[in-house]
This record gives sequence, C-alpha cells and structure tokens, in this order.
Amino acid sequence: MAGFWNDITDAYRTEIDALIAAGCTYLQLDDVSFANLCDESICNQIAQDGENPRKLPELYAQIINRIVSDRPKNLDVTIHTCRGNHASMWMAEGGYEPVADALFNITDVNGFFLEYDTERAGDFAPLRFVPKGKRVVLGLISSKEPGLESKDDLKRRIDEAARYMPLDQICISPQCGFASTAQGNKITQEIEKRKLELAVEVAHEVWGDA
Repeated sequence: MAGFWNDITDAYRTEIDALIAAGCTYLQLDDVSFANLCDESICNQIAQDGENPRKLPELYAQIINRIVSDRPKNLDVTIHTCRGNHASMWMAEGGYEPVADALFNITDVNGFFLEYDTERAGDFAPLRFVPKGKRVVLGLISSKEPGLESKDDLKRRIDEAARYMPLDQICISPQCGFASTAQGNKITQEIEKRKLELAVEVAHEVWGDA
C-alpha cells in the first residue's frame, strides 16, 4: 500500500506541477473518498474488506497534504466532496460528522465545496470543526433536479450554517457540476443558467459586493 500511495502522490504532483507551470493559481480537487466515508453502508463494506473506516479520513487527509505540499503561495487549493452526480444519480449519503475533523483541520487546503442540497448530507453541525481562515462553499442548489430553489429557503439554510461557523467564511454554489459525465444531468441548459444566476443573486443579497 505504501508503494500505491507513493505512485498516486507522484502522479498528482506531476500533473499539479504542469498546471502551475502553465500559470494555474486555483486548483480544485474532486474527491469522493470523504463523502463515501460518511455512508454507513459503504463503511460496513470497507470494514468487511479488512480496513478500519474510522482511520481512513486522517490517512486521506495526509495523502492530500503530500499531493499539495510545497505549492507556491499564490496557488489556492480546494476540495469538492462529491457524492455522485452521473445522470442525476447519487452514490453516497450521510452527514459529514465522521470525517469533519480530519477533513477540515488536517487537510492543508484553502476551502471545501460541500454537497448540502438534500437531507442525505445531514445537518450543518459538522461545520463547527472548520478553523478560522478556511472557507466552506455550501452546495445548496441542486445540479440534479430541475426545480428552482427558493431564495428564502436558501437564505434560511445559510443562516442555519452560520450558527456553526462565521458567515464571512461561508459561500454558496450548486452542489456539483451540471455535467460530471458526458451524459450530463436531467435538466436543461436554461435551468442550469437560472440556477447559476440564483446563486449569484443570493450571494449578493447575503454578502453584498465584497
């Protein structure tokens, strides 16, 4: 396993070095590992395979740190905890509590994109682990369902999240991309555009133009 992680780290660092050389100053890592460790059924399968799922969040955080270590100061790195997004489907559920401490406090990144569009993601209590200086982007707007979210509901949920961490460290976005795979999701481009506009409108109304 040590050789496996060394190879993974080397592959990522080679790619990241190439991106930096090309002028990259913002890097987003799309990660399914942490989200899967929030799902009890997946954790049960991991345990059956001989691993301790409760020890893996710290290991994964350390691997990410190895991947992004020695990066230049002008490169911001974020992590998107993906729960699956192929053709409007999903693969993992469960709140962030089992991974929150390791994810927020051990990983040496600038911010986190968290999927919070449905009850599958649990409540906002795990945000209490987020340290000062790191941002959390709340994925409150669905990239899977065509229904347009209510501004009032989005603002209410932002207020709920702000009970656990400072409002000025919170952002808002769709919970995932609109086309993680070639098939895309079961919504139209017009709906996608309106959802992005909604995110911008809510952001301006909650945080102003800062």
